[in-house]
Amino acid sequence: MADRARAFNRAFIPIAFAAASLFCVACAAPSSNQSLNLNRHDTATASPVPASSTQTPVASPSASSQSAETPPPENTEPANDTTLVGSYVGRLKLIIPVQGVRPDQLQDTFMEARSEGRVHDAIDIAAPAGASVVAAADGEIAKLFQSERGGTTIYQYSNDKKLVFYYAHLQGYADGLAPGKFVRQGEIIGYVGDTGNAGAGNYHLHFSISVIPNASRYWEGTNINPYPLLRNSR
Repeated sequence: MADRARAFNRAFIPIAFAAASLFCVACAAPSSNQSLNLNRHDTATASPVPASSTQTPVASPSASSQSAETPPPENTEPANDTTLVGSYVGRLKLIIPVQGVRPDQLQDTFMEARSEGRVHDAIDIAAPAGASVVAAADGEIAKLFQSERGGTTIYQYSNDKKLVFYYAHLQGYADGLAPGKFVRQGEIIGYVGDTGNAGAGNYHLHFSISVIPNASRYWEGTNINPYPLLRNSR
């Protein structure tokens, strides 16, 4: 009888241990309604990238605004003859857009060569850093723009919106200047600087005039030489 009991125990105990092990595994396994996620890093939701790190800010009524929708002013087409600018001489009354600069101090740099095979299509008006830049004529501010080449810039319409005056390499804008503001001739709109590709310490105002066929696309037009229009100005 004792031998039978010992034999039963030897057979029963391993079977009971195996059954208990299977029961524990079954309890630990996920139910059919659960999914097993073995790689939570791959399925985690990515943190949103701040808009400022991937987009150029759209212009708003502030002096520091800029927009990617405006191409650089170098995209405008150069004047191919003198008749266009000649039609404005004596008719378009401009003033030199930097306070303290006389007409005899101006230099005609309109046709000078620039990098990448470009022509200047503007004149550079040398002046001390921080000198006041003034509106060359009455007109509405079209855009305040940060340009790779031009640095801190201003686009201004003429009163009839057939011309655009472009001011570049500014140190900064006048307080309260914003797109849509109408400025009067001689009103301070910014300050001479060396931003963009002007070169450190090369303080001057890059000033250009373009004839535009469409006021809504103020960056597209035909450049005309400002020098004949400014040399007899006050």
